[in-house]
Amino acid sequence: MATFTPPLREMKFVFRELFNGDDLQNLKGYGDFSADVVDAVLEEAGKLSTEVLFPLNLSGDEEGCTFENGVVRTPKGFKEAYQQFAAGGWCGIACDPEYGGQGLPKAINMMIEELICSSNMAFGMYPGLTHGAYNALELYGTDEQKATYLPKFVDGSWSGTMCLTEPHCGTDLGLIRTKADPQPDGSYKITGTKIFISAGEHDLTQNICHLVLAKLPEAPAGVKGISLFIVPKFMPKPDGGVGQRNSLACGSLEHKMGIKANATCVMNFDNAIGWLVGEKHKGMRAMFAMMNTARLGVGVQGLGLAEVAYQSGLAYAKDRIQGRALKGAQHPDKAADPIIVHPDVRKNLLTAKSLTEGVRALVMWVALELDRSAKAEAAEERQAADDLVQLLTPVVKSFGTDVGFEVANIGVQIYGGHGFIREHGMEQFVRDARITQLYEGTNGIQALDLVGRKMGAHYGRYLRAFFHPVQEFIEQNASDPAMEEYTLALAKAFGRLQQAVGATAQKGMGNPNEAGAAAMDLLNLFGYVALGYLWARMAKLALTKQNDDPTGFYKSKVKTANFYMAKMLPKTGALLSSILAGGNSIMDMEEELFGTAVAA
Repeated sequence: MATFTPPLREMKFVFRELFNGDDLQNLKGYGDFSADVVDAVLEEAGKLSTEVLFPLNLSGDEEGCTFENGVVRTPKGFKEAYQQFAAGGWCGIACDPEYGGQGLPKAINMMIEELICSSNMAFGMYPGLTHGAYNALELYGTDEQKATYLPKFVDGSWSGTMCLTEPHCGTDLGLIRTKADPQPDGSYKITGTKIFISAGEHDLTQNICHLVLAKLPEAPAGVKGISLFIVPKFMPKPDGGVGQRNSLACGSLEHKMGIKANATCVMNFDNAIGWLVGEKHKGMRAMFAMMNTARLGVGVQGLGLAEVAYQSGLAYAKDRIQGRALKGAQHPDKAADPIIVHPDVRKNLLTAKSLTEGVRALVMWVALELDRSAKAEAAEERQAADDLVQLLTPVVKSFGTDVGFEVANIGVQIYGGHGFIREHGMEQFVRDARITQLYEGTNGIQALDLVGRKMGAHYGRYLRAFFHPVQEFIEQNASDPAMEEYTLALAKAFGRLQQAVGATAQKGMGNPNEAGAAAMDLLNLFGYVALGYLWARMAKLALTKQNDDPTGFYKSKVKTANFYMAKMLPKTGALLSSILAGGNSIMDMEEELFGTAVAA
């Protein structure tokens, strides 16, 4: 069976030792979050994850959501778990105290999100989407809208969704057909169909409030004509209750590969009453307030699934006995050795461990800069922090979810045939992880965002937010014999990244297809170098502490860093070679030469 223990020691190492996260107390509004408070919050989140959410993960997947007579029901135990979740204040823990939240820093909240995703990703999507709706309304809603919806989102009695995709269009939102007709009272009547709406209908909350992209009658073509509307399932009453049912409904549930315990709905809006959020024709700006947060959150989903898959694979590798070690029996008292003695199993475990812990460090780096971008006193510090967040958000989303899927597959491989069997829980992680590479913009779209928007922004200012600290670290540690193997490997990989960025920018100016062909390789190259930089930093820290640590925690960090530098970072060489090969082999093939799909 799958196993999960909250990795609190790992989290505290990254937050407290690697990044001095307790310094968040110095930012405005975060003074109450002392080390003791942070530890207590994480301990309670760990208990909630293991005692309430994780026991429902496998059963929720097997049962799934049901749709009957227009009513969607979540799996057994989910409603009670959500009530406990909301009663504990978890729905609004990172929200503004003005609306009843606890104002938790985003960096700490992302650790909580990781725990929830490891224990029950499908469950976590319900409050997670509500938080995205909260962010959009907090930034762009009217005072009346904020007063009506935000306290309800915070206490968990109402939930929120994002309604973007339509049957004929996904990423290209300029093609949407959902329309919004203005009414004399200032409201709008929304008509259209949206698909793939996670948590679009369910039985967990009193009301479900949809943030819907639609076009006004006079809207210009394309994305410049999109507006955003808040469309509740039940009309809000002045006393805070719910009134009459709005004219919207779930048309069906999607039959999915994974996240089966989350209700993914087709939503039909038939002259449903809604209200404009933000300015007319500026809906994409407000929607991106949700999507940027969501992209980081999806990266955390990948991390959470990687962690539980690694833990489960490790437990199985230590317990399962099969064959003997190549150099002779390591456990002669047993009928066979545990499979952890075999080189390929060890390589799989170290790959999973080094990628998972590396992505955790990357997520924490971005999360802390997200807090500083919002709370730092100096404008220059806020700008510098935001530059790094803008650059690395697509990397966190894409590389983080690729890692989640890879590590989940590694977990299945370690289990062997048992990993293919549902009752062991491993194959669910693979199915759940697969969606993370698709929603909130496929990973290919993230790569285009990195190459097409972020690399050249402000004459390379975003890039400098990453390049400068990496170069500075290499220079500061190059003469330290203890750091030689790390700085040399990092410098080589960093040089490849710089070469790849320059080549892609140069070729892309003359032919956009060249940039597009290189984009995915370049994003992955970015990811491996970012983790290489962070592993070098973690190794430097652990080297000073490993001799005085009887638990072996820091020694494990050093040896995992050694593996990453020796076995993972060299992948940057192949990625650079692919990038420098250009896009001709991709774009030169005529469409008809791909073959023709002929009906049998």
